[in-house]
Amino acid sequence: MDTMMTGKFYLSALLSLFLCAPAFATTIYKWVDENGVTHYSQEKPPEAKTEKLYSEDIEQKKVGFTAPKVVEKQGEQKSEAALAAEAINEKDKAQAKAICENAKHQLNVLETHTRLTRKNEENGEMVRMTEEDRQSEIAAQKQRIKLFCGK
Repeated sequence: MDTMMTGKFYLSALLSLFLCAPAFATTIYKWVDENGVTHYSQEKPPEAKTEKLYSEDIEQKKVGFTAPKVVEKQGEQKSEAALAAEAINEKDKAQAKAICENAKHQLNVLETHTRLTRKNEENGEMVRMTEEDRQSEIAAQKQRIKLFCGK
């Protein structure tokens, strides 16, 4: 019988703890500084213009996802690289074809090899290419292929 009474005591103590949880709500102060920035804090700010909020009154938002903003295109504006590529494509077809073939070759090398080195322009030493640099170069070569190969 003692264990049953002890179990009931612990259960009632646990239930009362859960029911009293809203009493432990935190006071949050909200204010806007002279630069127009909104601040939230548990400590009262030195200014008198504050709004007192309680943590249970604040609507909780989902964490970890921000929907992408849709940007409307206002007409197709070409970049400097696109304009330069158009000029080369119009004036010198052989040069455009050479740039296209070179870009395809470079892209093939970048996509099939992960441990690449390149020459450091400052001291002439060979330096291993980081994955970030490799991905950046892959994007650049794909852009060149798009501009010079017509794909």
